[in-house]
Amino acid sequence: MSMGGEQGRKVMSAFNVGLVQMRCVANPTQNLAKAIEGIRELAKDGANVVGLQELFLTEYFCQQEDPGLFELAESIPGPTSDALGAVARELGVVVVTSVFERRAAGVYYNTGVVIDADGSIAGTYQKMHIPHTPLYREKYFFAPGESSRCAFQTRFGKIAVLVCWDQWFPEAARMAALQGAELIIYPTAIGFREGERMRMGDAKAEAWQTVQRGHAIANGCYIAAVNRVGHEGSPNGGITFWGRSFIADPFGRVLAQAGEAQERISAAVDPGDVERQRQFLPFLRDRRIDLYAPLAQRLC
Repeated sequence: MSMGGEQGRKVMSAFNVGLVQMRCVANPTQNLAKAIEGIRELAKDGANVVGLQELFLTEYFCQQEDPGLFELAESIPGPTSDALGAVARELGVVVVTSVFERRAAGVYYNTGVVIDADGSIAGTYQKMHIPHTPLYREKYFFAPGESSRCAFQTRFGKIAVLVCWDQWFPEAARMAALQGAELIIYPTAIGFREGERMRMGDAKAEAWQTVQRGHAIANGCYIAAVNRVGHEGSPNGGITFWGRSFIADPFGRVLAQAGEAQERISAAVDPGDVERQRQFLPFLRDRRIDLYAPLAQRLC
């Protein structure tokens, strides 16, 4: 993939990124209002870019394969992107999230949306890695994205959106970096299934953060992961979302981290640090693209 547009690019000024970590309820109208309230509060505190969690408009419905749940999907542009666009334009902030998109009858995506500070849609990205494990039955609902484009120019810098399961894949983060991303935002819905925390302790949550901090280092960019909180599903099953939304710098240092309750966090992002880290650790320069062809195969 070419990095042709990046040569001679002017480094943008520092900006503040905020994350709205929230508990979702069954009523989408209430979730949208809560998210907009969080955007307003973070903007008042100086945030220029605000990330919302994966599928923030609803509870995490992928725990069951129910065809009636396709009624939750909407078009993009559509009601949710329009509402967020109006708030982004009013406050002059960039908003990043994920929406259950209906592209056509029978074709649905989990779509990352980057809304620029003028309210326009800077770009959309369809989640490419789709999990299908107990209580994460996403292959039933979502087609895998077919485009690699995930980084988009905004008023405050080049921002990539990748979605939840994407965050475990180094290829996705590298793809964002090759497109010039200074910040990757991961809207997320991840937690403990029944009994997992008792068996594993915090190992799963710690691995989740560690792998993303590694992406920040390996690609020389900022990472912001925004998760949901609270228990959803059966009282004797379901998922307890662990929160712990965080922002890390290009050396993997955690600049801000939430706990396991509803919370808003923010931190400064300096694109100059991206430039300096990539000069100090020139991983992109030293890639052996002449030897990487086997990576396009399932197994080498």
